[in-house]
Amino acid sequence: MQPEKFYYDNKIVRNFGIATVIWGIIGMTVGLIVAIQLYSPGMNMGNQYTTFGRIRPLHTNAVIFAFVGNAIFMGVYYSLQRLLKARMFSDLLSNIHFWGWQLIIVSAVITLPLGLTTSHEYAELEWPIDIAITVIWVVFGINMFGTIFKRRERHLYVAIWFYIATFVTIAVLHIVNSFELPVSAFKSYMVYAGVQDALVQWWYGHNAVAFFLTTPYLGMMYYFLPKMANRPIYSYKLSILHFWALIFIYIWAGPHHLLYTTLPGWAQSLGIAFSIMLIAPSWGGMINGLLTLRGAWDKVRDDVILKFMVVGLTAYGMATFEGPMLSLKQVNAIGHFTDWIIAHVHVGALGWNGFLTFAILYWLIPRIYKTQLYSKKMASFHFWIGTLGILFYAVPMYWAGFTQGLMLKEFTPEGILKYPNFLESTLRIIPMHVMRSVGGGFYLLGVIVMAYNLVRTAMQGKLVANEAAHAMALAPLPKAAKDGTWHRTLERKPIQLMIAALIVILIGTFVELMPTLTISSNIPTIAAVKPYTPLELQGRDLYIREGCSNCHSQTVRPFRSETERYGEYSKAGEFVYDHPFLWGSKRTGPDLAREGGKYGSAWHYNHLMDPRLMSPGSIMPNYDWLLTQTLDTTTTIAKINAMRKLGVPYAPGYERIANSDLDKQAKEIAANLYTDHIKIKNDKEVIAIIAYLQRLGTDIKANKTANK
Repeated sequence: MQPEKFYYDNKIVRNFGIATVIWGIIGMTVGLIVAIQLYSPGMNMGNQYTTFGRIRPLHTNAVIFAFVGNAIFMGVYYSLQRLLKARMFSDLLSNIHFWGWQLIIVSAVITLPLGLTTSHEYAELEWPIDIAITVIWVVFGINMFGTIFKRRERHLYVAIWFYIATFVTIAVLHIVNSFELPVSAFKSYMVYAGVQDALVQWWYGHNAVAFFLTTPYLGMMYYFLPKMANRPIYSYKLSILHFWALIFIYIWAGPHHLLYTTLPGWAQSLGIAFSIMLIAPSWGGMINGLLTLRGAWDKVRDDVILKFMVVGLTAYGMATFEGPMLSLKQVNAIGHFTDWIIAHVHVGALGWNGFLTFAILYWLIPRIYKTQLYSKKMASFHFWIGTLGILFYAVPMYWAGFTQGLMLKEFTPEGILKYPNFLESTLRIIPMHVMRSVGGGFYLLGVIVMAYNLVRTAMQGKLVANEAAHAMALAPLPKAAKDGTWHRTLERKPIQLMIAALIVILIGTFVELMPTLTISSNIPTIAAVKPYTPLELQGRDLYIREGCSNCHSQTVRPFRSETERYGEYSKAGEFVYDHPFLWGSKRTGPDLAREGGKYGSAWHYNHLMDPRLMSPGSIMPNYDWLLTQTLDTTTTIAKINAMRKLGVPYAPGYERIANSDLDKQAKEIAANLYTDHIKIKNDKEVIAIIAYLQRLGTDIKANKTANK
């Protein structure tokens, strides 16, 4: 039997590589602007489309789905063809995947600054884009499995296990977390509310980190690291343990984002337990990678690409130790809602995802262009300036997190809060934020140098768009043939492997989600909690549009330091009409769960117009356009109808008089402002957002008053 001749598709790899670099520079530039805005509000550039609340999710989406996403597809399309000794299943599907993904990213670039957002972290894109993501992900899956089915290599290498688990788990995560009820072309409400929505979101959010930022990169590590070092992976048995333990345990860990909230205690405990167990498989993968380099440390010293890999794996180990540590309640009580979490996330993002991506680009681009890297000195400069950037970023953020966490919990000997004003902690950590932006600038400079280096590399070579290869056709396996263990048998069967991975990730999913989503007694109701008025509902949507939940939480944890500062701790029944929940994940400003009635309407008006009038030194941007833009009340009927479908008890037919009630409440607020010498029409957006802010927490206050 003669070997078959075929051609690897390097053009699609090149395309995803170019997109990786371009979107990386864009996403990191937006990140640098966002970082500067946290000590210089003027970087908002005076318009509503570039405020922190609107472009912070643009930064996270650009880095996660544009930079990392394109890098994943670049690495998968390159390695999958060579591991299977087959060209991708369909050039047409490859191109649909590439251009479809880029259009999705462009749609995010357009819609997020416009304030079109669900407010779900890492899932902010609205429902039409969610549908597009689903379609393109299916295209990717068909292309991947089609290639697997026509392979010329019987054995599925460990990297492919991770690719399969990534595909099936991301599909489950995206579909379940995207249950939305459309209100209009670019507005929807989450089907889940309050505690249920929070659980689903952070089941998704944590596992987006697990199965988008981790498992595909582990697959690429298993392929590219042995290639770079010219050595076999350290342990095949460890790779089996690593894979199955990781995907089984990871799916349970999401509730550690919701410790001390109103999430049921059993769910919090499960999240903690599995988060701690997660250290074992995570470090198993890191050790398997680092020990692959045993006896090759002289090569690491001389090869900048391997330096990137070693630092990337080390950052992965640090982040996957710190994550379980932060899930311990005693540590979480200090670190949650502070910059400690920002430091933790960016050690993983900049070190693990960033450095592995750079290593793969430096290794891969010269090979598909059949040339040498243009400048090893530039690559070495990139490594050192990037490493310095990570240190200048992470260390100040750790310091800021510790500072803020401890300041906000400190009491005087007399038993009163030492720093009752949240702004005191914000002003104290500004120097750390300045240093963080310096580190981000160093890191971005390294990426720009890399881009130049890779462009010059491509210019001195020529793309081998269709790379010739030879391999024997896959012969039928005799029925009596055996190949060792059950796992070796499973490695030959892609569909069975996918089903096994699906079952493994669904176990934790069902155990954690189903009781909270289906047993109503898990979310006790509070009679005093009523639906939002039409004006408050419109104001809440403006709050979401402006991205206020990026800086303000809306949940008071049961700590004395928080109840003294904000008021009574939060109850699950308070959030039953919140579609979506708005608990937040970072406090750049104070919690707003008990904001209603704390200040007068004039205070809120002036604070939104210019925060520094009411809070000297505030880093909050001006929201003066809220004072001039007219509230769109044409959507009120659709919003009331949508909320009723979701179970909010608006009376039948109420939508017909909703705008009348809205107008009545708006006039009352405008009249109240007039008594404070503020003349404004009652149809402006600021009226609606004041109505919402004044509502927050008042149901519980009213209930307490009634019980006295």
